[in-house]
Amino acid sequence: MLETVRLTSLAHGGGCGCKIAPGVLRDIMSRMPQAAAFPDLLVGTETSDDAAVWRLNDEQALVATTDFFMPVVDDPFDFGRIAATNALSDVYAMGGRPILALAVVGMPVGKLSPDAIGRILAGGASVCAAAGVPVAGGHTIDSAEPIYGLVALGLVHPDRILTNKGGREGDALILTKPLGVGVLSAAFRQERLEPGGYEALISTTTQLNVLGGDLAGMDGVHAVTDVTGFGLIGHALEMAQGANLLADIEVNRTPLLPGVERLVRSGVRTGASTRNWDSYQDLVQELSPVPHWRRDLLTDPQTSGGLLIACAPAAAEAVLAAARARGFAHAAAVGRLAGRSMGIKPRVRLL
Repeated sequence: MLETVRLTSLAHGGGCGCKIAPGVLRDIMSRMPQAAAFPDLLVGTETSDDAAVWRLNDEQALVATTDFFMPVVDDPFDFGRIAATNALSDVYAMGGRPILALAVVGMPVGKLSPDAIGRILAGGASVCAAAGVPVAGGHTIDSAEPIYGLVALGLVHPDRILTNKGGREGDALILTKPLGVGVLSAAFRQERLEPGGYEALISTTTQLNVLGGDLAGMDGVHAVTDVTGFGLIGHALEMAQGANLLADIEVNRTPLLPGVERLVRSGVRTGASTRNWDSYQDLVQELSPVPHWRRDLLTDPQTSGGLLIACAPAAAEAVLAAARARGFAHAAAVGRLAGRSMGIKPRVRLL
């Protein structure tokens, strides 16, 4: 009986769709004390960045993050791979290269067999091995819902840290992975996902964002973040707020995973997509009408999504070439950062 239970049936949500809604999270984080008394803390909580960064010396800074969630698929090995890929992405998004991981494990021991739990951990370890990272320990608890992820540590040169706040007016915005992970995962839960859709889901969510380490040394790259639970609009908004600019998204240029348009047009969506829109819709302006199905994809939570890169227009082709060389075949320029008038808050504009 323990062997046949669906992982996703044991959790109320899955993947980055489990994130607390952006509006609620902002309220929680506003109560956090600031860490200004620590001069070696180069990146903290102030800009909602992907990881913390601590200066070790003049040549090295430590990138530290943790990320974990509930199952987005039923196969234990695939779940482990997806969760580990997603956790390591935060290190890459800061321009770092991972060096060490610790497992974060909460499992309903009476409902999942030790073998299934072991396969989850093995899936995560396989991704870490591919990234050249040991899983050197961790912590486990018996929990009501299955939870797995990593504490991920990496290194970056203090002068080459990539954050979500360095964008400049006129920068091109490049997205490295197509959208639609949340829609595919919702279709999977509803048993409406065809085999090709499942293959696309696994392929994109287990693709390591190793490009981030390359971007740290590239001229013209000003800001990077990974697109995860808050959707493209949510993470573009964080980038706009960090740079005190507007983020213009060309809606029809955003790449989509195969089959996603058909599914979302038929009503497949996640609850997180709605929560995302409710949290930040006041800071989104539609300069031309956007169909609801397309907007759902722009707010769709991306478990282990791609990188959103702000770079000088002259660097855009080099960034796209680097992305494609790393296997990101669908990388595309999807917009730009623009100046704003006095009295206008940083926001996302949909073109």
